[in-house]
Amino acid sequence: MKSFSNKGIPTKGSPVEIAEASDVVITMLPSSNHVLDVYTGPNGLLMGGNSVRPWLFIDSSTIDPQTSRNVFGAVSACSLRETKVGQEAPSMLDAPVSGGVLAAETGSLTFMVGGSEEAYIAANPLFLSMGKNSIYCGGSGNGSTAKICNNLAMAVSMLGVSEAFALGQSQGIASSTLTKVFNSSSARCWSSDTYNPVPGVMDGVPSSRNYEGGFMSKLMLKDLKLAQTSAKNVDLRCPLTSQAEEIYAKLCNDGYEAKDFSCVFRYYYSGKDEQ
Repeated sequence: MKSFSNKGIPTKGSPVEIAEASDVVITMLPSSNHVLDVYTGPNGLLMGGNSVRPWLFIDSSTIDPQTSRNVFGAVSACSLRETKVGQEAPSMLDAPVSGGVLAAETGSLTFMVGGSEEAYIAANPLFLSMGKNSIYCGGSGNGSTAKICNNLAMAVSMLGVSEAFALGQSQGIASSTLTKVFNSSSARCWSSDTYNPVPGVMDGVPSSRNYEGGFMSKLMLKDLKLAQTSAKNVDLRCPLTSQAEEIYAKLCNDGYEAKDFSCVFRYYYSGKDEQ
C-alpha cells in the first residue's frame, strides 16, 4: 500500500472503506477463501449494512464456480444506497482473466464473464480499458467455469509441448527447428508460438528469464485442483487433469512453486536450453 500511496494513488485501510468510497469495485485475489473474506469478512466490502454504495462488483479471481455464485447471492441480497435507474440492488460479475502477466502489462487480457447480461454490457467498457477481449459466458459462475476449463487446456498443452521438445532434444533436433515445425503444422498452439518453454528459443517470455515473472506453478496447481474438484462433482472422467495435477504438485514439492508454469520443461522433463 505504501508503494502505491507514494505514487499518489489513493489507498484505504480495509475493503469496507473501499466500498464506502467507490461506485465500482474490482477484486482479483488468490483463492476462494480470500474472496469470501474480502466480500463477507469482518471488514469486508459488504459490511456497510444492508445497503451499499457500489452499483457493480467485479471479481476477477480464479476460484471455484460455487464460491462465485455464493458471493453473487450475498451481493444480490444488498440494496443500493442510491438507486440507479432500473436497478435497486448491486450487480455482481465473475470475470477471471486469461493472458498472464505479459497480457496484463500490455493491456491485452481476455475477460471471461459470468452474471447478468445487462451488467456485462454496462461493465464492458471497463473490461476493454484493461484488456482487448471480453466474452460473455452466461449466468453467475460461468466466467469461473470458463477460466478453469481454459487453464486446464493450457496446462495440458504446455505439458504436451514440453514433452515433445524434450523428446526432440534427446533425438538430436534443435528446439528452434522443432518450433518452426510445430508453428507451421498441426501442433501449433499458444505454448509453442507465444509462450515457448525452451530457454533461448523466444525472447520476452518467462523461459528467457529463468522462468521468472510469469504464471506461477503453484497457481496452475491450484487451478488444476479446481478443475479436478469440478469434474468429480459431476462424475466426469478427466485423466489428463489428474496427470497434470500430479506433475505440477511434484514441481511445487520440489521447490519450483514460484517459477512460471512453463518451467515444467526444465524441472520435470529435464529439458535443455537452446544452444
